[in-house]
Parts: sequence; structure tokens; C-alpha cells
Amino acid sequence: MQIQEIRSIAKSLGVKTSRLSKVDLIRQIQIAEGNFECFATAHEGNCNRQNCVWRDDCFTAAKKLIN
Repeated sequence: MQIQEIRSIAKSLGVKTSRLSKVDLIRQIQIAEGNFECFATAHEGNCNRQNCVWRDDCFTAAKKLIN
């Protein structure tokens, strides 16, 4: 998902978007939605949240954080 789209989602939830990385921004969205702030923590590619909107981006971001 593109950063502008993520910022739009964040703003609709009342999350301030300035100076946050994509990872931090999505984690703040997760918190605002009442979910765990787990984005980019599936370092081994394991996640039981099959319906998560962020799932594909999560795995990609997790790999980048490791390297």
C-alpha cells in the first residue's frame, strides 16, 4: 500500500502522520483500531492473522528490518 493511502487511513482514525516512518505509522493505525501493533514483526514469515490488511506489506517490511 502506498504511503499516501496509509496516511489517509491514519488521518481518518485521528492518528497524526507527521514524521512517522511507514512502519511506525501502520503500528499507530493498528493501535487506533484496537489491534496489536505487530506490523513488520513477522521476521520468520509466520503470522496467524490471515485477514490482516497489512499482511503482504508486513512480511516485506519485516525482511527489510532484518537486513
